[in-house]
Amino acid sequence: MLFWERGYEATSIADLTAAMGVGAPSLYAAFGSKRELFDEVVQVYGQTYHAFIARALIEEPTLKAGLDRMLREAAGAYTRPDLPRGCLVISAAVNCNATEVEQALRALRTADLDALERLVNVAIDAGELPAGTDARALAVYISVVMQGMAQQARDGADRGDLEAVAALAMRAWPWTAP
Repeated sequence: MLFWERGYEATSIADLTAAMGVGAPSLYAAFGSKRELFDEVVQVYGQTYHAFIARALIEEPTLKAGLDRMLREAAGAYTRPDLPRGCLVISAAVNCNATEVEQALRALRTADLDALERLVNVAIDAGELPAGTDARALAVYISVVMQGMAQQARDGADRGDLEAVAALAMRAWPWTAP
């Protein structure tokens, strides 16, 4: 939660040991370093709090349905009152001067972007999107909307605001008739 709330660099070892109720030697024995602990936190975050994205895209029968669900669920996930607002992967990268951490977070975002581009290409091939649709541009658009929603949540946007953005984003897409 500290990394999510404060980012990587603003979270100190003293903050982490206090929150975990352990001494620094125990933290280092368990995780090796602050960076290794952060990497594990990001992995667990992806498997838990951020898993709604993969579920939506896998469980829905079409890309359109998956993206609609993903954006609506993001509005709720990014504004949960019991968790830090926004997205850990976006928040932790803000003002990050640790090159390795910034590069690792960028690699995660790039992998997500590449996966979205593949899904868009599948939708084009299936006729769900018009032939000639720029798959990369559409994938970047999805990413920008998601990242913008995460940042807006950090800035205080409520769930209703983000749901309105999700609905607007879906209306802007080049879907073909079913």
